[in-house]
Amino acid sequence: MNVRVAKIGLRRGRAEYMQFLRNRQEFVSSLVGTVGVYLALVLWQGGHDVEGAAGASQAVLMTAGFVAFAVYSAGLLSLPMSIAADREEGTLLRMRTVPDGVPAYLIGRAVYVLAQIGTYVALMLAAGVAFAGLALPASPGDWLTLAWVLVLGTLSVVPLGAALGALLPGARNAAGILSLPMMGLMLISGVMFPVTAMPEPVQWVAQAFPLYWQGLGLRSVFLPDAMLAAEIGGSWRLAEAAAVLGAWSLAGLLLAPVLLLRAARRESGTRLARAQERRAAQGAL
Repeated sequence: MNVRVAKIGLRRGRAEYMQFLRNRQEFVSSLVGTVGVYLALVLWQGGHDVEGAAGASQAVLMTAGFVAFAVYSAGLLSLPMSIAADREEGTLLRMRTVPDGVPAYLIGRAVYVLAQIGTYVALMLAAGVAFAGLALPASPGDWLTLAWVLVLGTLSVVPLGAALGALLPGARNAAGILSLPMMGLMLISGVMFPVTAMPEPVQWVAQAFPLYWQGLGLRSVFLPDAMLAAEIGGSWRLAEAAAVLGAWSLAGLLLAPVLLLRAARRESGTRLARAQERRAAQGAL
């Protein structure tokens, strides 16, 4: 990796993001699937306090949860599906023929997803302030916590999403393979309702994944200490959150380039043509 490769990747990611913004249909559908669903649920279910935590608004809890889930879904659903689609279309095969093409491709994909995440988070926080009674952080310490939670939360899923994209059998099956586990983790990770309402074994499973810890860090910024009554151990546990998110980030950063390079090496013109023939035959049926 060198400065030239990083610059190429940054330009590629910026170009993809600008194309996303110009594609009105894709942009609007993405916003409806994130900000629109969030607003609908907040207006429907957000008008009361969290059970067992007087003074902690359910709407604000859902805001913190949806911000965490927007990061999570962009990194672990949208990104793997995009990489799997690029593999099927031969993009990775073409990148393999260019010097440092695969690392530049990976940087570009990461930049694009990071920009998407930034857009979703900004719009969701603005909607939370306007419709959910969300109060933005009042102290520099809270802003710093918000920043490192979002950065580490993003780093914990984006490289992992790239690794999944290298392993998935194809874009057509990606959504089916990933959607159910993602929905399950969302339900048990405390982003929509307190995780302490779940059985203890489920709580331990939730704490093994980054979504729970990012949601916990965001709740520490936006919710009052009254919410601690509904948290595991009665504490925000920010040091543990940083450690777990950092560990997932490091694992993903080490794993993703290796798997993506291996996937690129496996590609060949013959294999790509055969895969395209199979998809065409399935489409004809």
